[in-house]
Amino acid sequence: MRGALRRLFGGRARRRWVHLILGGALAMPYVLVGSVIVGPLTGVDDVFGSLPLQLASFALGLPLAAVTSLFPLTRPLESAAVRALCGVDGDDALAHGPARTRAERARTALWFTLHLGFGGIVAGMSLAVPPFAVVLMVLPLFAGLRHSPLDLPDVLDHGWTSALSPLAGLAVLLALAGCAAGCGALLARWAPALLGPTPQDRLAAAEARAADLAVRNRLARELHDSVGHALSAVTLQASAARRLLGTDPEFVREALAAIEETTRRTVGELDAVLGVLRDGDAPGTAPAPTLATDLDGLLRRTRAAGQPVSATVGTDPAALPPLVSREAYRIVQEGLSNSLKHAGTPVAVRIAADDGHLEITVENALGTARSPRPGGGHGLRGVADRVRLLGGTARAGPSADTWCLSVRLPLTAPATTAEASARPLPRGTA
Repeated sequence: MRGALRRLFGGRARRRWVHLILGGALAMPYVLVGSVIVGPLTGVDDVFGSLPLQLASFALGLPLAAVTSLFPLTRPLESAAVRALCGVDGDDALAHGPARTRAERARTALWFTLHLGFGGIVAGMSLAVPPFAVVLMVLPLFAGLRHSPLDLPDVLDHGWTSALSPLAGLAVLLALAGCAAGCGALLARWAPALLGPTPQDRLAAAEARAADLAVRNRLARELHDSVGHALSAVTLQASAARRLLGTDPEFVREALAAIEETTRRTVGELDAVLGVLRDGDAPGTAPAPTLATDLDGLLRRTRAAGQPVSATVGTDPAALPPLVSREAYRIVQEGLSNSLKHAGTPVAVRIAADDGHLEITVENALGTARSPRPGGGHGLRGVADRVRLLGGTARAGPSADTWCLSVRLPLTAPATTAEASARPLPRGTA
């Protein structure tokens, strides 16, 4: 019982009732135009004094409403009203922009006609039924109402109706509420089909969200790989400089210079990424770090932290495709970042081209593990994402007494991947 009353008089039902009343108000100008046509045709001056003529005027006005619904603002305004009053959830359920195709305009016209049609009926009932119901409910108390000029049904002249008229009045009000609730529920159910985006619009929106997510994931990888590696290297360099401050001033000088270079470079990369997040673009663009231009500096900064690094490069980095060279640099950077967790253990980096693939191996002995950097643990996941986008394979983990990262990348990236990832991220200047 409580659930039925909530469906008839609850907050959602009341809001849908308001939506229908708005439809009735919008229908009034069209009804007036219809009455201008019906009056001369029937020879009746007072069209609104006859219910059949009112209905005829209403029926003639609805096609006019369908025509005027072709204006561009109709669909977004109706969609906003449905979101606010009909309880249709989800941003994707209803379209935001105007109808563009012929099918969308036809569906909008049908919706507008239904809204005004149902709204006109419910609004008219809401004006006429409650006063009649009140008269029925108070009829036993005011017997003189039977003979008043209210044009009451003849059946109410019988005395036995006094006991039943209050129940009849209540039933009439419940019927009105049920009619309004039913019409509101039907409109709410039909709204996504008539005002919702087309399958093409949904596909375009899904592609836009996927592209946005891909950009965000890439930004996250760039932040982790550049800033994360820099923090690990700077921490190790500062620790080594502190230990040798009184015994090896030259090493301390080199460590401080490496810290300065690392932080300056990382601040530039961080500023560029934040500029992309804030404005969608950053002033000034520069090539992303690649094996050809930045590998030597990466190795030098890692060695300055006290980490022994040997590198064997069996191919010309300048001859690699730019996309592969850029992603390979980030992979080597992450491998060296992982090696910094093992203090003082030699690291061997091997890069070679074989059978149309670039093979990258970063291997180091398992020494005393340092405490992991807070928030870490995402580097290998980023490597796996980069490798998967390029169509390669990757393996990482301990083996016997060594830890090894092994990656194999095709030198020709898939076309879709190249289009999505080839554009370098903007980088600011320090």
